[in-house]
Amino acid sequence: MNKMLGSKKYIILFVMPALFIFVCFTIGPLITSGIYSLFDYDGIGKMDFAGLGNYMKAITDDRHFLGAVKNSWILALASILIQLPVALFLALILARGVKGEKYFRTIYFVPVVISSMVIGQLWMKIFHSEYGLLNIFIGMFTKEPFEFSWLTDPRTAFLCTVIPSVWQFVGYHMLIFYAGIKSISTDYYEAARIDGADHKQISFRIIIPLLAPVIKTCMIFALTGSLRAFDLIYVITGGGPNHVSEVPATLMYSNLFRKGLYGYGSAQAFFIVIECVILSAIIGKLFRQAEENASAI
Repeated sequence: MNKMLGSKKYIILFVMPALFIFVCFTIGPLITSGIYSLFDYDGIGKMDFAGLGNYMKAITDDRHFLGAVKNSWILALASILIQLPVALFLALILARGVKGEKYFRTIYFVPVVISSMVIGQLWMKIFHSEYGLLNIFIGMFTKEPFEFSWLTDPRTAFLCTVIPSVWQFVGYHMLIFYAGIKSISTDYYEAARIDGADHKQISFRIIIPLLAPVIKTCMIFALTGSLRAFDLIYVITGGGPNHVSEVPATLMYSNLFRKGLYGYGSAQAFFIVIECVILSAIIGKLFRQAEENASAI
């Protein structure tokens, strides 16, 4: 068995099925989208070479695209500045060994395994203008029926997609942080307690610095997940009203499958890929020193 696992032929044999699937369903479509983005193409007729024309059209002529990019950045900032700190806070509490640790760990992770379609329907009921729980809750304080169209008002429609998007994946990042904290040797904690450090000092001076690689990974997941967000927003608002809650993925879907603009829609899809790759590289560079410091301890 050891001889088999040490043979390059067997390693290649075992890797090939997964590699084949990855190339066919990830690399292949990615290359195809990149090619289509350089052409004016409706999926049926002749492909006319446009170069970077589709990208320039999205940036300069499409009055909805830049707004959609702005919304995706707002969602990304909300994920990094709200979702990750909350997840880290919960992980720090659970990692101390509180009563019901396993129970809370499971409960926080439940929204992650529920379909985004179900999550979207749930939050649509919460924000419903007539019987929504949010309006009922506010009405308890106003002492009269409160009705507000959260999902159709341009001022609140996008916010109604940000809240469930941030809420859904708190448990996901919490579990990653929790696993990272549990992997830290308890020798550090014992030495710190001997020196008189309390829980707050241990968290900020030992745990968080040692979690730098984990924090970097979660930041990349949160950022790229927000920039390519689609399903939850599509279910809750569909990009409306009047495109105020659009993100690049919903615009891409509309151009590709509703309008038949395969070239232009592919350019928007490839823009999301480029955006994710560049920002992931920037985050990796920013955390490089912190990772080196963590590995040196």
